Parts: sequence; structure tokens; C-alpha cells
Amino acid sequence: MTARLTFLGAAGTVTGAKFLLDTGQARVLLECGLFQGLKELRLQNWAPASFDSASVTAVLLSHAHIDHSGYLPRLARTGFSGPIYCTRGTADLLRVMLPDAAHLQEEEADYANRHGSSKHRPALPLFSVEDAEQALGLLRPVAPGTPVSVGPRVGGRFLRSGHILGAAIVEVRVGEHRLVYSGDLGRYDVPVMRDPEPVDEADTLLVESTYGNRLHPREDPAGPLVAAVRRAVDRRGWLLIPAFAVGRTQQLLYTLRELEEAGRIPALAVYLDSPMAIEATAIYAQHPEEEDPELARAARQGKRPFVPRRFHLAKSVQDSKALNDFEGPAIVISGSGMATGGRVLHHLRHRLPDSRTTVLFVGYQAAGTRGRLLKDGAKELRIFGENIPVRATVMASDAYSAHADQGEILRWLRGFKRPPRMTYIVHGEPEAGRALRERIAQELGWRATIAEAGATVSVSASGAPEPP
Repeated sequence: MTARLTFLGAAGTVTGAKFLLDTGQARVLLECGLFQGLKELRLQNWAPASFDSASVTAVLLSHAHIDHSGYLPRLARTGFSGPIYCTRGTADLLRVMLPDAAHLQEEEADYANRHGSSKHRPALPLFSVEDAEQALGLLRPVAPGTPVSVGPRVGGRFLRSGHILGAAIVEVRVGEHRLVYSGDLGRYDVPVMRDPEPVDEADTLLVESTYGNRLHPREDPAGPLVAAVRRAVDRRGWLLIPAFAVGRTQQLLYTLRELEEAGRIPALAVYLDSPMAIEATAIYAQHPEEEDPELARAARQGKRPFVPRRFHLAKSVQDSKALNDFEGPAIVISGSGMATGGRVLHHLRHRLPDSRTTVLFVGYQAAGTRGRLLKDGAKELRIFGENIPVRATVMASDAYSAHADQGEILRWLRGFKRPPRMTYIVHGEPEAGRALRERIAQELGWRATIAEAGATVSVSASGAPEPP
């Protein structure tokens, strides 16, 4: 049985993950994400899809991050009505994240219309809260390891990837052919999440390469966080941490509590200023089956793993605005992780001109995002139509990344008992993809190539590309 696989996103770039598998009898979409970062990428979210949404039989979703799930409301809006299969943890997070993403879309359109900052009249959201609710009604949660039928002679199942709550490696069987998609691979031997589960074989493999050209620091992973907290204390300023609401925030809260308990940092006031992160943290606590042994042990000892000593929730807009009047030292964790939107922009606008401020980035910063600009040393940043001077000290650490680095990706790949017939490298910028391909070829001797955006390949015994 031969099928065709088309790379519609996360090919040559990190965001916009979408891979369409067409067997002739079923059309299965692996991932359904939004493009983020550079304007030319974001504009692709608005372009008409290259496929008929109504023709898609089912969606198999690896996890809830918006670059993997955020196009689901648009898909539902344009005619898709099939099942969306994912793990229970992913489904629980999506019920928070998709409406939140829709609210942001509506707020941005409203702001543009009120201030005349868009060339479109009127400016419209990419999708609405109603679209998000329509997509949520299509979710079909399944437990990891449980097989599902997604079409004639097409089945799927999920294995834990260790990236965030509910994140999965996706396995699809097309007849006798086994396609495995790594999703976003997590780290080994880090707090909160379990290690990625091993996979023994695949005929066709799609592997992510976000950090395919680098290694995470092997020194004390908490070192940069400790240094940032101490700087805030010394200068009696604020430590701003833009953080992804799901995954990164929970790891930060856990680490802050551990550092306080060990006496490595003072117990500063910690404000969690993200309604979505607040809800996501509660969801994490409801899924003990996902916890790594260290976190599970802390919970058994009666500790509250995600609660530093002086912990405060900024639930409302008024709570968030009130932080502007507080004196430091203090810590605020707020979304978004790449400073592309959300409440952190208001904090950056208010605090970046203050030299006492410290900004700590703790995750991947895609090209074209404000986070990347700040990380690369920007002296001013455009926020809400204003050029904001940057006098704050900007720090960054990859130690809290939820993505496997090059060595960890190779560690997972070495778990295969035989080489895949073909390995496609996805979800990475070109330099990262090339570096990972070279390491796979040199160390494993596998056939590997970088997936090209828009390209179609055959998923068959040969794994050969489709003829032009």
C-alpha cells in the first residue's frame, strides 16, 4: 500500500507543523499548527490552504503547543468535521489554549480597528472563539499506547515524548508500512516530565531538529536562573521571565521552589501573570501519570511542587496592571515565551527602559520574534506601535528548553533496532536541520534528508521521493 506525504509546514522552519498523509482512501493530517515568527511565515496562516479541509479524514496531534495545534480552529471553520485524536493531557490543555489563542486574535483585531494600525478595513481575527469551540468539539482523547483506526487500513497510536504534558510521538500504520513522527522530543533526566519513550522501528521517520545543531549546557542548569535572581536582588529590580504557559512555566515554578528550599536564592515574591499558565499548572497537577519520579516524590511528601514560598497569581487585568506600581526585587513569569503577544509585552514596555530590570529568556526564540531581537542585543524594541529603549540586562538560557538537543535526539534514534528506510528532518531552521542530517549520516549511517516545504514524498517500501 503506497501513500503520499506532503510537508505543509515545519519544513525548513520550526513553526507551522502540518504533514498531510494521503492513502487514496483516507487523508490524515499530522499536526495542525500556526506559523510564528517572521512576517512572511505568519502570512501563510492567512493564505488559502493547499488542501480541502472538508476532505481531511482525521487529525493526529502530537501536543498542544500552538505551533502544532493553533490552526485547528481555522481548519474547523473551513469545513473539517472529522475526529482530532490526541492524548488526554493534550485535550485538557487545548481546552484552555485554543480559546485563549482565539481571544488574542480577537483582541488584536479590535486593537487594530480602534487605532487604525492595520491596512485591512476592518481587521479580522484569523479565527474566533466560536471557531475554537467548534474544533474542541471534535477532540477524541485516547490513552498513550491505545491504537485508533483513522481510515481504511490506517491506524495510529501515541507514545510519550516527554516534551510537555500529553506530548506524544505519533505512530501511523498504513497497511504494513510504519510511519513514525517524533513530535517534539523532550529531554532526558530533567524534572517534571518523564523521559521520551523508545521506539524500536519505523519504515519512514520524521524527526524534529529544533536544537539539531547544538547541545544544551551541561553545567548547573539552574545557574542562569540563580544569577538572574541575584541580579534582581542586588539592583532591587524586577526579573521578567517570558515563558511558555505550558511546560516552561511549570518547570520554572518547580525549580524556583527547589532553589529556595536549597537556600540558593532568597524567597522573592513570584507573580504568575498568565491566566492560561495558571490554568495549565492546575491541569499538570491533575495528571500524576505524566510526572517524573522526582516530582512524584515531592508530591508524596506533601510538598506543592509548583508553588514557591511567596507565590501570587495575577488572574485579572487589574492584577497585572497593579504590578507596575510595585517595587522590586520581585519576579514575574508571563506569556508569551517568545514575547510575540500576551501580558509580558506590557511588562516589557514598562520595565525595559529601567536598567535595574533583568529579562531572562528560557526557551527557543524563533527568527523574527521580539524574543530573538532582544536575545540578539536589540537596543530598542517596537511594542504596541512605540519604540521602547532597552536599558535592561537581557539574559538567556537553553537549560530549561523542553526540546531535546542534538545529543538527546541521537540518543533517542539509537533506540531503533533497525534503520528506517528513509528519515525526514523537520521542525528546524536550515542550519539545525543540516547539522542533524550530517550527524545521522556519520554516526548512524542512515538515509536522511531535510524535508522541503510543499514537497510530496511516497510512503512505501522504498520511501523514495515522488517523481516530479
